[in-house]
Amino acid sequence: MKVFVLLTDGKRCKCIPNSIVMCMILCYYLFKKYLWNYRKAKRFYQSLMMTSGIGMPSLYHALVVIFLEFFAWGLLTMPVIQVLNTTFPDHTFLMNGLIMGIKGLLSFLSAPLVGALSDVCGRKLFLLITVFFTCLPIPLMTINTFWFFAMISISGVFAVTFSVVFAYVADVTDEKERSLAYGLVSGTFAASMVISPALGAYMMDRWSITLVVALATSVAILDVFFIIVAVPESLPEKVRVSPISWEQADPFASLRNVGKDPTILLLCIAVFLSYLPEAGQYSCIFVYLKLVMGWSAPMVAVFVGLVGLMAVMAQLSLGMLMKNLGSKHTIMLGLLFEMLQLLWYGFGTTTWMMWAAGILASMSSITYPSISAFISIISTRDKQGVVQGMVTGMRGLCNGLGPAMFGIIFYMFHVDLNDEHNNESTHSTDAQDDIYSQFVPGPPFVFGAFLVVCALLVASFIPTKQSVETGIPLDSMYEIEHGQKVAGTLSPLIPHSRSLDGSTAIL
Repeated sequence: MKVFVLLTDGKRCKCIPNSIVMCMILCYYLFKKYLWNYRKAKRFYQSLMMTSGIGMPSLYHALVVIFLEFFAWGLLTMPVIQVLNTTFPDHTFLMNGLIMGIKGLLSFLSAPLVGALSDVCGRKLFLLITVFFTCLPIPLMTINTFWFFAMISISGVFAVTFSVVFAYVADVTDEKERSLAYGLVSGTFAASMVISPALGAYMMDRWSITLVVALATSVAILDVFFIIVAVPESLPEKVRVSPISWEQADPFASLRNVGKDPTILLLCIAVFLSYLPEAGQYSCIFVYLKLVMGWSAPMVAVFVGLVGLMAVMAQLSLGMLMKNLGSKHTIMLGLLFEMLQLLWYGFGTTTWMMWAAGILASMSSITYPSISAFISIISTRDKQGVVQGMVTGMRGLCNGLGPAMFGIIFYMFHVDLNDEHNNESTHSTDAQDDIYSQFVPGPPFVFGAFLVVCALLVASFIPTKQSVETGIPLDSMYEIEHGQKVAGTLSPLIPHSRSLDGSTAIL
């Protein structure tokens, strides 16, 4: 059947197949139904993201989001080790490093963009996006293990929940409360790991991995539902920044701009040197305790839970430490504990030494929240997402390099973390390796301690918190505190100003 359609010139007619006419009618219908209702969709989005929520924006909303997300992943602590070893029996640790490395690299590349977009579009939307995509791989664990690990790697694009959460907390707290609030956020993360690994290990041994995955998926869905229904937007539209530029979203550009402010530069270097070994340690410590130290799965789960409980107690003391010691010395105290726990893990050969290292590790958990609190103080409200995104991006880069670094060092010293070959040649292959295993069973931890010593040296040059309270730009205070009594040409003094030219200029 042919249909005659009058052309636009009004002079000729043309036969058009009926199927094309039907397609044109369908397109018109879709245009009318969806595109013409754009305003309705926009109003629905605004009502969902801007007006929904329970109560006023508060710290407790952020704490619930963090707790549920990491509780879901904490349930999978021991199942992931078993599935990883089953899926990649010949290259367990190398594949673990590759998976975590890709995830960390993607996190590094995307963190500044996500943080900057949260300054433009609001915190709630990106809380929803980051939590959803971070937890998306969980149900795939029992469906297809290959896609499970592939999605873990890809999820690194949005695995920057902490940067958005810290920006949310900065929106709802003032400077005096911020250090305590950041300590509570990190303490909540530790609290989520108190019971979840032990619960997941118990359910796996008593029933099956499928039940553990089902519970973890349910918790993740609950977290997403909580964000949609209960979390109010913390960043009003009137204080949001204009649309971002490519320079703000480029992670390498942000790293280059970091050097314009000496304090931000020093903090980022300290984060890199301290979190590089921490990321490597976190990627392998459970496997190390189980396969190298010979611990059982329930014992590892109990260890993780108790260390997490002690970390909660350490986080609760962060506000008091920041008040009495100041930001700089609190950061250095956390780095000192981190150096000691890495040395203890590196040279420890007995169970009690591992527990002692765990106590020190829980105390070192104050380092990152104290750095984040200090950075939030020196940043304006509308730039919190960008600054926290930069620091989270630095951590993401370490998440990529740290596991690879630990894997290479383990390989160089012939420490086998493969469960299949653990009983055959776990520690060494010759007499020289026996000596290494006897005196230094964990070489990567010792090297990590050396990096933290370097971070301590860098942190010693960070200006004290008093320089922020004076209202003097940080680059000026850096010059003054380190012997140059006259500010440089790029750092004019602005009396009684609460804005920090050095920090805002780089954003």
